[in-house]
Order: sequence, then structure tokens, then C-alpha cells
Amino acid sequence: MKPSDIFNCKKCGDCCRGYGGTFVSLADVKAIAAYVGTDPDAFVANCCESSGGRPVLARAENGCCMFWDQVCTIHPAKPRMCKAWPFIESVLTDVANWHIMASVCPGMRTDVSDNVVRACVKEMLFPTETKVFI
Repeated sequence: MKPSDIFNCKKCGDCCRGYGGTFVSLADVKAIAAYVGTDPDAFVANCCESSGGRPVLARAENGCCMFWDQVCTIHPAKPRMCKAWPFIESVLTDVANWHIMASVCPGMRTDVSDNVVRACVKEMLFPTETKVFI
């Protein structure tokens, strides 16, 4: 089974609710700041909150990421975490995270084994490690 067999994005925006927060790396901050036309420090001050001492994208009153407005308004510069969704490292730490995320994401399948989920997440996160070279 391949990753596309267990996830098919429905473009519903539920992932943009940012349950647990959408962490942004320094590279993400720089890219998004440039995209929205501000400097990284101002971006963090005005568009981020802190979670565990790390910046996360701020949420609007409706609970969604402040950059969600029926579509992702920063799509070309969206954070690595968003690009990877739902194939994120926390699933490898505990596959129960897949099932938790799937409870709010209609594009994620839960009728496959945990081993299949882990293998697909690994393939997406570490593609060269999962390929067989002949």
C-alpha cells in the first residue's frame, strides 16, 4: 500500500484548525514572512503564538489558522508541517496520533493496520530510506 491509498485530501480545511498548534521552523518563518511582505521578527510577533517555547501559527477566533479563509492564503509558502500533513513524525512516535488526527480529517483512512500507517508515514518522511536500490 502507498501513502495515497491511506490519505486523500478533501480540501475541507479541518487540518487548518491547528489542533496542538502548527509549529513553524526558522525556515518556515522566513518563507512566510517574505510571502506576506514583512520581516521574520514582525511575523513572529504578529502572526505567531508560543507553545512549548516554539512559535506556532496564531489562530483566528474561529479556531482556524489565521491564514485560513476558505483556502490557505499562504499556500505557496505554507509551513513544512502543513506540507507533510498527515504524514508527520508524531505518528511514528505513537500511531494513535494517526487515529486522533483522522477523527477530524475525512481524508484519512483508519481501516488499515498500524503497520501500514507507519510504513506510509516513513515513506513520506524518509523516501530514500524506504526505497530498494538495485
